Amino acid sequence: MATIVLNQNNITSAQNNTLVYNFPNSITFKNCSIAVQNVSMYYSWYNISSSLGNNTFSYTWESATNVQTTNTIVIPDGIYEISQLNEYLQFKFIANGHYLVNASSENVYYAEFLISPTAYGVNIITYPFPTALPSGFSNPASVPFPAQTFNSVITLPSKFNKILGYTAGFATTRNLGTNTTLTFTSSTSPQVQPNPTLIMTCSLINSRYGNPSTVIYSITPSGDMGEIITAPIFNMVYNRITDGTYNQLTIQFLGTDYSPISIIDPNMTILLSIRQNDDK
Repeated sequence: MATIVLNQNNITSAQNNTLVYNFPNSITFKNCSIAVQNVSMYYSWYNISSSLGNNTFSYTWESATNVQTTNTIVIPDGIYEISQLNEYLQFKFIANGHYLVNASSENVYYAEFLISPTAYGVNIITYPFPTALPSGFSNPASVPFPAQTFNSVITLPSKFNKILGYTAGFATTRNLGTNTTLTFTSSTSPQVQPNPTLIMTCSLINSRYGNPSTVIYSITPSGDMGEIITAPIFNMVYNRITDGTYNQLTIQFLGTDYSPISIIDPNMTILLSIRQNDDK
């Protein structure tokens, strides 16, 4: 039985998802198996990014004559919780001048994302924008007041909708002239992290039962984003190595859709165990 250690020195891709181990000499494997013995790495892959295609949504705003304008929000690549997405929405409201300030000098926003623990979802709440400045309020961005109250229409395009747990293309209601607060609730479980599990593949195996055929292990974080993942395996599952002569082996990390995934932190250690199949 032999142990192979791979770490950040073996990384060969800019996305930190591919590691290559070069054998000191060409090695012929016959009737051998390989298993993952230990994995240590950080939970550091984006849940929202341009490469995932889930980094945009939009909201409408209305002029003094109630003409709608659509404002597209592009979220910078990163790791976000729902509260941070709400903060970014507020940031864009400020940047676009779509807010007021109340008598306590607090910014007032007219839409928000809120976690609903009882519904296991995310509420989108929109508030009616007034036709005149409320008593004690100020209007620092000089945003024009509409002829009729309206609720901003928030639209969730494909892929971003899954983050909040709504159908693709979901849009809130304009609610023109009604002057009421609207609350919408997720219709499916929010998938805040589209890749909650990483799939590990190994170039030495070719399982007729696997899809992909090179899958050797999976990693599911048990902590928060940014925390270290340590996965010692006490009952290793060996996969037969395809008989042949090899100069190297390649380990790759895939997302749940089996596409290579970008990992931010390259600090990782992977231990692999190789044995002859007649070993006890």
